[in-house]
Amino acid sequence: MHGNRIHREKRMVDMHQTRRPDDEPYWSSLRDAFQKAPDRINLENGYFGTQATSVFEAWQRLERQIHLENSYFLRVRKPALMTAAIARLAEFSGCDPSELLVTRNVIEALNIVIQGYPFAAGDEVVVASHDYDEVVEILQMVSERKGLTLRRVVIPLDPQSDDEIVDVYRRAIAPRTRVLLLTHVVPRTGQIMPVQKISAMAREFGVETIVDAAHSYAHLDFKVSELGADFVGVNLHKWLGAPLGVGMLYIRHARIADISPLYGDVKHAVTTMAKLGNFGTVPPGPILAIPDAIAFHLAIGSANKEARLRYLKQYWLTRVRGLRNVRSLTPADPNRSCAIATFSINGMPSSEVVRRLLCEHAIFTVVRNVDGHEGVRVTPNLSTSIAELDLLVGAITTLADTQIPATVVR
Repeated sequence: MHGNRIHREKRMVDMHQTRRPDDEPYWSSLRDAFQKAPDRINLENGYFGTQATSVFEAWQRLERQIHLENSYFLRVRKPALMTAAIARLAEFSGCDPSELLVTRNVIEALNIVIQGYPFAAGDEVVVASHDYDEVVEILQMVSERKGLTLRRVVIPLDPQSDDEIVDVYRRAIAPRTRVLLLTHVVPRTGQIMPVQKISAMAREFGVETIVDAAHSYAHLDFKVSELGADFVGVNLHKWLGAPLGVGMLYIRHARIADISPLYGDVKHAVTTMAKLGNFGTVPPGPILAIPDAIAFHLAIGSANKEARLRYLKQYWLTRVRGLRNVRSLTPADPNRSCAIATFSINGMPSSEVVRRLLCEHAIFTVVRNVDGHEGVRVTPNLSTSIAELDLLVGAITTLADTQIPATVVR
């Protein structure tokens, strides 16, 4: 059985072939590369991405070898293997290995940047209402310590152009503005921010950008170095499908010296990322399995993967968008989001929608706050089938039909 699965995965490998997002025979064969829980439909893949079986097994082989060889592995084998893994990650990210640091997650990466950034009292940082709560909390803590001001903006849920978004950030820039916090893919609604355009605009004012790319890395087809930001934090256990507990920090080489270490370090040069990563002993297995996750991703192709994820989102969202009592909180333009979309049902708390989807239809989703009101976030992945999305559409239709039509205000 194991040999048959490997054979199927090898047949899928064609990094140069364009796959139609609706080529169901191909995508159905790809689903065989994932293990799935038999008792529920997981449409909450935004929290922790499902690993391909081949990646999981590579990680498990590493764990067995590490525990078998013990300190010998860590002291003798690990350094060269780690160097090779970081080089592969850098190549995939479109940057130099000297600009990368593997972290446990994006929150650790952004803590390192924000707490180590050379802020001065009176500096301003622009944040959006859709930015991730824990990242904003880092800035709130630092603002109290260093006397910063946080200037908040609200981005339209359904913008008509990139320029509309860029202009919101442009108007927020003031003489003391030092940094813009940008979320590449908004985890609340799935909206994609035009990070490259915002970063280019900010540079005209001498303002830097810190990018939270937790949900965009290996989800959208781009290189970290293309974002135009000096600082980018990433989760590798989401859309890349690496083992749980690995993230990444990118800092453009010229800016590394300006960031002070969060973890005590005096032995590394101030111009190296190593000064920021004095974490002590960490499990090497998840890090060393990153190249396996990259290999699986590239076997599908970044553009193919993005197109399929967008297709899955559009498949269910277009079928419920026009239903009575259903409101989409994700932009109407399909290119302004990819896999993630959020909806609400008039008159029914989103927590109740999530509960009923799970209890009555065995569909797992999650509640997300969107500018003061709640929505239900739906996040399929490559392991998701069209039949599962048909069940979602049917469930939403049933729930929406139980609600009294929204009152028309005259």
